[in-house]
Amino acid sequence: MTRSSVQGENTRKGASDAPGRAETPVARADGTEGTEGAEGEAGTPGATSAAGTPSTAGTDDGDGGAEAVRRRPRRGRRALRWTAVTLAVLIVGTASAGYLYYEHLNDNIKKVPLNLGDSKVAPPTPNAAGQTPLNILVIGSDARDNEENQQLGGARETFGSTPLADVQMLVHLSADRSNMSVVSMPRDTLVEIPRCTDPDDGKVYPASEGRTMTNQSLGHGGPGCTVATWQELTGIHIDHFMMVDFAGVVSMADAVGGVPVCVDANIHSRDSQGHGSGLKLEKGTHPIKGEQALQWLRTRYGFEDGSDLARAEAQHMYLNSMVRTLRENATLSSPNKLRRLAEEATGALTVDPGLDTVKKLYDLSNELRGVKPERITMTTMPNRYVGARVEPTEDAEQLFRLVREDIALDGKDAKKTPDDEPKVSDDPAAADDEIAVQVRNGTRTDRLGVARGRATTVAGLLVEQGFAKAVADSSVLLSEDRTVVRYPSADLEGDARRIAKSLEIPKSSVSRSTGVSGVTLVVGADWREGTAYKAPATDDKTPESAEALNGADEDACMHVNPAFTWS
Repeated sequence: MTRSSVQGENTRKGASDAPGRAETPVARADGTEGTEGAEGEAGTPGATSAAGTPSTAGTDDGDGGAEAVRRRPRRGRRALRWTAVTLAVLIVGTASAGYLYYEHLNDNIKKVPLNLGDSKVAPPTPNAAGQTPLNILVIGSDARDNEENQQLGGARETFGSTPLADVQMLVHLSADRSNMSVVSMPRDTLVEIPRCTDPDDGKVYPASEGRTMTNQSLGHGGPGCTVATWQELTGIHIDHFMMVDFAGVVSMADAVGGVPVCVDANIHSRDSQGHGSGLKLEKGTHPIKGEQALQWLRTRYGFEDGSDLARAEAQHMYLNSMVRTLRENATLSSPNKLRRLAEEATGALTVDPGLDTVKKLYDLSNELRGVKPERITMTTMPNRYVGARVEPTEDAEQLFRLVREDIALDGKDAKKTPDDEPKVSDDPAAADDEIAVQVRNGTRTDRLGVARGRATTVAGLLVEQGFAKAVADSSVLLSEDRTVVRYPSADLEGDARRIAKSLEIPKSSVSRSTGVSGVTLVVGADWREGTAYKAPATDDKTPESAEALNGADEDACMHVNPAFTWS
């Protein structure tokens, strides 16, 4: 299969968290009213989910939750917006209508640039069949920019404030379109936000000084800065993004007709001080929709240990179930229901120009629909606490590498043959003494400091082998798990591969990147000493800390905290 036409209609032709948000009355599942902080269960939707598109849910705030927050800092993994995007992608293109209605739906879709950063990550090299993977970043915004968003998000004093990217989820569709992997990133992950330029007014947001919360990237010019931030962190080329806010999510959940969820005991997510989502369900499996679906996706009080990890698990279960429901639910064949869904979905989306029409979304839906639930794997970026925030771990880099190399997270990839290997450039390498290569030290890890002098040592090895233009760049200290060779353009691929071969660095460690200006060898943490490189055994298993959940798991059932049960 060639690259999807979602790249364009004619491709085949040619620092700190937001301030506390006030509590706002919200409806409970049992019809009574309670209050929620804006970042509480019914206060701020957002979350993480994964199944073929993203999710949303919120984090709890308020005096009653302060002690719990100190014990286990919040990790907003908001999933509700995942629902909106899934519906948009899977269904929006099937609503039959005339040309004018088609144009009306196109006009509903908001479009902004894909990447607002300065550096770009080159697309992956096609495999032997000419296929490349597709990476879509799904963003859930907490914008309170209209009355409907304000009502759903609460916190009146934050109306019109700078939006936060409270859901960030990468959807990876494999090159052969056989499997899908989803990686969600906690909203409070500490990252370095790159320099971004606002496309509307040309305002330049300088790169962050040190690390700041990833959800603040959206306020640096729009979703294109969130894309740039992800690419800087992961090295993964992102083809598209889709962003959705609070509005339209509940009505789209209604249009699906209900999604089955399971709890192992009666649950009421409400504590003595009124904090919680208000979710009230009896033990067993029940179809939920509308406000009740919103409550499920935001529930923290009542699931397992009350942490955002438990909330993320509930969101993943919901999304798995929703994907199965969409594939099986015949009621969605109703033209009226499809039109309603198309209206809600297109009105809720902001996309890059590559997805800015119903046709492009429909083409994408056809790509995604071909993946069976059992080949969908949803994960959360492995992380650890840094005070009240989190940061990626070594396992996170392992997860990112698997995505970069298009290795299925479910471990079911067929064994590769020589014919499956990526195509290598026909451009020959220059003579050894004419190849300019810069060597950098990337031996620093989270547990070990920099191994001094490694760039100089390895540059010396290259000079001894005849690479007279090899030089050490000691001005930049990096952190790389593995030794890698990078090159900026196709005309230097041959040179990069020649350098790698001379040091017995495997082909898989050679990649194209616009983050370098010439052939660059980064000595990784796997080569902290010695003069002979020995590539570590390749581990292509998804880290356990990624909490992988298979899309076909129909037996998943949320464990209810005994403090939130009822009889």
